[in-house]
Amino acid sequence: MKKVFMLFLLTVTFVVPYSNAQNPPVNYDESKVPEYILPDPLTANDGTKITTAENWMNKRRPEILEIFKNELYGVMPDANIAKLHYAERQVDENALEGKAIRKEGTLYFNWPETEPKVEILTYLPKEGNGPFPAFLGLNFLGNHTVSTEPGILISDISYGTRMNLKEDQETLRGKQWERWQPEMVVGHGYALVTAYYEEIAPDKASDEEFGVIPLINGYMKSAGLPDEVAPGRISVWAWGLSRILDTMETMPEIDAKRVAVIGHSRLGKTALWAGANDPRFALVISNNSGCGGAALYRREFGETLDRMNVVFPYWFCKNMGKYVGKINTLPFDQHELIALIAPRPVYVASAEEDQWADPRGEFLSCLNADPVYRLFNTDGIAGVTKWPAVNNPVGGIIHYHVRTGIHNVTAYDWEQYLLFADKYMK
Repeated sequence: MKKVFMLFLLTVTFVVPYSNAQNPPVNYDESKVPEYILPDPLTANDGTKITTAENWMNKRRPEILEIFKNELYGVMPDANIAKLHYAERQVDENALEGKAIRKEGTLYFNWPETEPKVEILTYLPKEGNGPFPAFLGLNFLGNHTVSTEPGILISDISYGTRMNLKEDQETLRGKQWERWQPEMVVGHGYALVTAYYEEIAPDKASDEEFGVIPLINGYMKSAGLPDEVAPGRISVWAWGLSRILDTMETMPEIDAKRVAVIGHSRLGKTALWAGANDPRFALVISNNSGCGGAALYRREFGETLDRMNVVFPYWFCKNMGKYVGKINTLPFDQHELIALIAPRPVYVASAEEDQWADPRGEFLSCLNADPVYRLFNTDGIAGVTKWPAVNNPVGGIIHYHVRTGIHNVTAYDWEQYLLFADKYMK
């Protein structure tokens, strides 16, 4: 069957068990991808054609950003609702076997109140002259899982989905080292900054009393905003990333004008949304972000909006539910999320065996964001029109690869991200 695209005709996070009674079967067959036409990012709501970078920034971009806020992710709370205070807790001048300086500190969101707070782990290169460019991302299991170093503090929170009581956490130390590659990052001349995402907000529909959720709820009430556009967890985590960036601006060792925001899986969705809302992020990296991230909704391949609305509706605002079973009525698709980042560099990565995240759909979002990047006289995706072979990175300021393997972040991914950052942040 012929597939209709807007521009071109083109030749495990956690896999949750679903009930067929709740969800349609999962499609992994390209021949069953329905015909679709993508919304045109260069046609304004009033029908005006956008032909210049100025018109994009002043007219069309604000329209698309507002649509995403109201219909998918929920509003992005104002920065000034936070009363930030950062307190350094400990420093190791000889971390990673002498390759790095490790700093840990607490970011308080409503100072002088001691809650809510998030623990921030920072690795700085031992060699070279700062301030250093940096990678910032949220981690899934706690800062102590990013490295095997025994000195890293274990978060003391006992709520959320994957953080048990403190005494149970030592067995997880270094468990997700591969996803962060701190030695590789600092060896390449970059700082690495990370925090545990559930300290910002629990990854549960309940637990509304924890993290920054009460602060956000107070903002919604005082602003008189309807419940239908209340920020889902992705918006809340993205807001938290921007508040960490606020703090990084006060760190003399880090060049806050050269910070790449990075995320994997649901936190890849978060990184894209953070990058779309906060132009201070100099570069944006989405790793295996899939549905609700880089992948096109209208392909209905792997995870879909309908399935997320059953299992993870709290990641998004309530208005998302209007589009269940009506995917072609969406007033947006995810290529426009990538377009919101223009003209800044963006890297989208897929994994060959991660069909749940629809690798081809992630590439097609990059491809269909290209016309917006061209308005800024960039090379966009550099003339690439076909989904590339595995382990063959392609593109220009919009970059993409699909690697061998499963849903994960690997050394291969980091090697590509560092090369990309070298080109645009050094």
